[in-house]
Amino acid sequence: MPDAWFVLPVAALLFGALALAPLGAQVLARGVVFIDLAVAQAAAAAALGVGALVDHPDGLTVQAMALAGALGCAGLVAWLSRQWPQQREALIGLLYVLGASVALLGARLDPHGRERMAELLAADVLWAQGAQVGVLAAGALGVRLLGRWLDRDAVFFTVFAVAASLAVPVLGLFLVFALLIAPALWQRAGLPQRQALAGAVLASGAGLAASWAFDAPSGACVALALSAFGALSALRGGRREPVAAGPGGT
Repeated sequence: MPDAWFVLPVAALLFGALALAPLGAQVLARGVVFIDLAVAQAAAAAALGVGALVDHPDGLTVQAMALAGALGCAGLVAWLSRQWPQQREALIGLLYVLGASVALLGARLDPHGRERMAELLAADVLWAQGAQVGVLAAGALGVRLLGRWLDRDAVFFTVFAVAASLAVPVLGLFLVFALLIAPALWQRAGLPQRQALAGAVLASGAGLAASWAFDAPSGACVALALSAFGALSALRGGRREPVAAGPGGT
């Protein structure tokens, strides 16, 4: 196995975890789990849209459109959360469906739309480029520097949108969601942040190795490994959430 060739994919997953895991903890604390899917899907839809409108757009144009889509969706989510807090998860879920539908329509107008849509859902991390890894590293640094202010809505929604728009073109929507939620679930179960991050990175490495060994799509393999890692947090027996009583409950 060419170890040096694996450096960039591993670095992409490492910096992706460093950028997304702190935001995932905020997502769970705020109770807006669908926000990551909605914002990431908006970024993907915008990236697909520019491909349908512009012939062979350059990477900077695609990234700028993804950022615009993510920021617009994050702003809408923040507004919905303030206006209708009881229905926010349902409304954010509808935003995800809206973004997915727009992405499907955009892909239909692009001759290579199906391939690009598949890449934005589950990117092939094995082919991560140096510039993409640099973008994720910058995102991780930004999240680190602004971490103490993430409890403020304006900071959180903006940082989340920027991080999602940077990560989706490199990692794909499935991996972005898994890197947000899996380590956050372990933190919620009582594991320290560093250990939760280390576990996520190890799970990502295992998925990457499985992809190489079985000649399978890397994005899907890593997402599967991270999903299994996150699900195992339920066995830790961390804090239990109270179950709301039904209409006739006490």
